[in-house]
Amino acid sequence: MSRPLLQVALDHLSLTEALKTTRVLASEVDVLEGGTILCYAEGAPRVVSTLRALYPDHIILADLKAADAGTVVARQVFEQGATWMTVICSAPYATMEAAKRVADEYDGDIQVELYGDWTFEHAQQWRKIGLTQAIYHRGRDAQAAGQKWGDEDLSKIRKLSEMGFGVSVTGGLNPEDLSLFKGIPVRCFIAGRSLSEADDPVAVAAAFHTEIERYW
Repeated sequence: MSRPLLQVALDHLSLTEALKTTRVLASEVDVLEGGTILCYAEGAPRVVSTLRALYPDHIILADLKAADAGTVVARQVFEQGATWMTVICSAPYATMEAAKRVADEYDGDIQVELYGDWTFEHAQQWRKIGLTQAIYHRGRDAQAAGQKWGDEDLSKIRKLSEMGFGVSVTGGLNPEDLSLFKGIPVRCFIAGRSLSEADDPVAVAAAFHTEIERYW
């Protein structure tokens, strides 16, 4: 089982604030995510090009949750050096296919972000069109409503993995949560505020890595 990567979600309202986080954490993480909020605020091409220029060896994710115009949207970020881009699970298959074609031109990849209602029948079709990454997401609103990680979540993540997806996991994760996922081949653990807003972000990143090493 491969070692899961650690990804920081840069969900800031400005590049200035995001880069304060990367200056502290870039050397401690594997993936730098231009978060949806940041891409809305600053423009996805600018976010990606800035991160790529500063961190040429990192995986750079453009978390656009694209729902349409797959070719146009994907080209905007892959031309600027994105490694991965997200599409929303409710996007038409044609949009996903279009985005994947562009990603392939740049040796990049597309991730399906799982929000709301989706089925394993949908997931089977995503696999048929060549998608191999999914993000299992517990959103901000679900967290605020007190939703916890449970057996249903873990079962779905396991099934997606068995279908051939590299599954990344996100949603209010702290280092102590990682033991819940023991035995599951998680692709990335994604942390946002628990890293960027920590009193000691480097120490928290180290704690994530300790737990990853412990269970993988």
